[in-house]
Amino acid sequence: MTLLRTSFLNGIAVIIKMLTLLGINKMLAIYVGPSGYAALGQFQNAVQMVTTFSTGAISNGVTKYTAEYKDDEDAQRRVWRTAGTIALIGSVVTSILIVCFSKPLAVWCFNDESLYSVFIWCAATVVFFSFNTLLLAILNGKKEISRYILANIGGSLLSLLVTIIMVVQYGLYGALISLVLYQSIAFFVTCLLCYRTPWFRFSNLLGRLDKQIAINLTKFTAMALTTAACVPVSHILVRNYLGSEFGWETAGYWEAMWRLSTAYLLLVTTTLGLYFLPKLSELVNPEDIRKEIVQGYKLILPVAMICGLVIYLMRDFIIGLLFTDAFSPMRDFFAWQMLGDTLKIASWILAYLMLGKAMVKMYIVTEVVFAFGFYLLTVVLTKVGGPIGVTWAHAVNYGVYLVVMYFLIYRKLNQNNAV
Repeated sequence: MTLLRTSFLNGIAVIIKMLTLLGINKMLAIYVGPSGYAALGQFQNAVQMVTTFSTGAISNGVTKYTAEYKDDEDAQRRVWRTAGTIALIGSVVTSILIVCFSKPLAVWCFNDESLYSVFIWCAATVVFFSFNTLLLAILNGKKEISRYILANIGGSLLSLLVTIIMVVQYGLYGALISLVLYQSIAFFVTCLLCYRTPWFRFSNLLGRLDKQIAINLTKFTAMALTTAACVPVSHILVRNYLGSEFGWETAGYWEAMWRLSTAYLLLVTTTLGLYFLPKLSELVNPEDIRKEIVQGYKLILPVAMICGLVIYLMRDFIIGLLFTDAFSPMRDFFAWQMLGDTLKIASWILAYLMLGKAMVKMYIVTEVVFAFGFYLLTVVLTKVGGPIGVTWAHAVNYGVYLVVMYFLIYRKLNQNNAV
């Protein structure tokens, strides 16, 4: 499947997801306000870490090896059984730990011990999320794009339905619960879509661990756990800093800005994961890899740039449409946030090669440095420019990251006859 066709099909799912996000954002803006947005961001980052640890952080590895073993069904099944067993063990262990430490986690995330029960909900549902992630990784690796996209559409519609019901009934508490509920319910939608495929058997998803495959998957575990530990933690630190220095409403403005960036870049970021990761896993010749990267820049980067420009020009309309007047101070964040988003996509096109080729050391070092570099830049630049400094930090951080990626990746390609 070509990049253009993948982008088109993925675009259908993304449009539906973006439309659901419009409704969700408006509901949250009305019912929880800027400070509620900050709390949601804290919990969402915590859930990211939990779910990554519970799955063993192997979804990218499953996609890679499913694609790599496309002509060896027995090897594919060994990958899935090993991954499924790791995910089950990881889910059980993670759930127990969450229950044991639910109150300290509530204090860390919300500074409010009374919200510990949202982590109990998370513990109860994490196994479903883990296996939904595994099934999606298999669909991606097997390039069953139609099913993959339908699963994502189902997840988007579920997120809208569950969020509306929970927010209207329970306010902020309901919004927090909805974050874990809809992602877990999506597992059953994905199961229905996979049910009639020849490969879908529970015996293919659970069973004896293959030692060599487990070792191979740990390369991706190391990379994904680094991301799970660094990126959400750096964002939690940024929110805590903004909240303590400028008030939790300001932290909420930044969270709303970040959510908007995530929404409009969905087409780009999901296409990178859906097309680039399996494709780069298959390619061996450096020249073929270069051509694929150049094609990515020609098709993906202009989309990100145009979207960013349009959103900047329509920022006042967007704030009114997606949020409320209480969020109007975030208009000052748009220019530098859009620049940072464009630089992010430009760097990610290169960075996906690290995932596709399991460049473990390079990936871990750059993730740690730039995740916490963002926090440090935020502290420094907000002291100079006030709250807008957090978006300066975003742009500067990804500008430097792009330069570093260019030199590291192209040096790697020039050093090897086969990657």
